[in-house]
Amino acid sequence: MKSMVQIICDYAPGDMAWAEVLSAVNAVLPEEWHTSLTSVGSFETVSTGFVLAQLALAEPPLRTDTLIVFANCAPRKDLRQARANNEGEGLLYATTGNNVSIIAVNSGYSMSFVRDALTQLWSVKADDGGSQFRSRDNFPQIVGQAARGDKSFLWHQLDPKEHIPDPPAEAVAYIDSFGNFKTTFREGDEALKKLTPGQRIKVTIGALIRTATVASGSFNVMEGDLAFAPGSSGHERRFWEIFQRGGSASASFAHPPVGSKIVLAPSD
Repeated sequence: MKSMVQIICDYAPGDMAWAEVLSAVNAVLPEEWHTSLTSVGSFETVSTGFVLAQLALAEPPLRTDTLIVFANCAPRKDLRQARANNEGEGLLYATTGNNVSIIAVNSGYSMSFVRDALTQLWSVKADDGGSQFRSRDNFPQIVGQAARGDKSFLWHQLDPKEHIPDPPAEAVAYIDSFGNFKTTFREGDEALKKLTPGQRIKVTIGALIRTATVASGSFNVMEGDLAFAPGSSGHERRFWEIFQRGGSASASFAHPPVGSKIVLAPSD
């Protein structure tokens, strides 16, 4: 049986922080466990939540038999005043209906995209302060305990709907290395029922308006055109993407931040 910890953090790929977190996690894992890393932008809890859901809600053979997803994106924005002792957002432990364990910082939208798939949600007895680098110094021991089946770190059971916010609607959720926008528009949404393949629409993000073609796949548009189409994320209900064939949708919209609102309108 293969076992893996998928680690999601808002450190740049190759950053020294990654090496330290990876070393700390591997030091406490049983020998048969493996680790994998995914990076999101600094303080991007929307992207953290989007990636977490994509990894946690996958089914074999798209994931290992036993999986823990450890997500650490902690902007420390739950309190605006100065913090004592480097204290930050607390840690949560959750399980999903497909038997995946999640250990994640309770920040922003980090758990929003999996909220409705959770079977349990718990606060965790872990130090919230004492270190500026909690993902290295405080949290790996919880990951190691979970991998060994030791749940003595569980504290209070929580109601997901009371403690986890809805994901942002009609927004940029994740920007991949090609500059494609993975959005929070999803198959079955009312806004998408009015669209037909081949239709030209206006897409507004921030102060910029661009024209895109509604497509059924990534290559159903001409080279250089913007398209709005179902993407590869979301499993049984795919999220839609904005992409530019042969180019960068992000560059076309002047690189808006994750979480930016997307407005769709018919093209005149």
